[in-house]
Amino acid sequence: MTVELQPKRIHVIQGEYKVSNEPEVVLSTILGSCVSACMRDPVAGVGGMNHFLLPGDGSGSGGEATRYGVHLMELLINGLLKMGARRERLEAKIIGGARTMASFSNVGQQNALFAEKFLNDERIRVVGTNTGGDVGRKLEYWPVSGRARQYPLTGAETKKTVAIEQAPPRFVAPKPVDTSIEFF
Repeated sequence: MTVELQPKRIHVIQGEYKVSNEPEVVLSTILGSCVSACMRDPVAGVGGMNHFLLPGDGSGSGGEATRYGVHLMELLINGLLKMGARRERLEAKIIGGARTMASFSNVGQQNALFAEKFLNDERIRVVGTNTGGDVGRKLEYWPVSGRARQYPLTGAETKKTVAIEQAPPRFVAPKPVDTSIEFF
């Protein structure tokens, strides 16, 4: 028997992370050069997403810690562990890191490289990535199933695509294990 649940959308903004063990929760964000790490423990049925603006820890720059990758990666991992996840079972997807302004340094690429290195150093398995490019993305992540879906932000065409995708009044709870990333 398939159980239908009303989706509960939670938006994650720059400098935030969210963790959930509710199957109906969809975490969403808008990414340009920022990166989101989406992590979960498929056995514990808990997952989450962060949204960081800059790579590293911000040491020496005087910036707020919540803007930096190290701080948000640690907060996300600790949030998952507090909800019953086990570090050795964590899996991650890395999404974002576009080069949205060609005349500036490629902070998006630096963000993506930072996330990959951090997860590798922490021995957290990366099961999917989609980084780079020259346009932003709208990202949706189902933290319990691990399903990720993104839409390119390319103008009027995207608005139409996003409206179509947001329209369904109900959805069927995703299968427990899903390592794919859908592209629209």
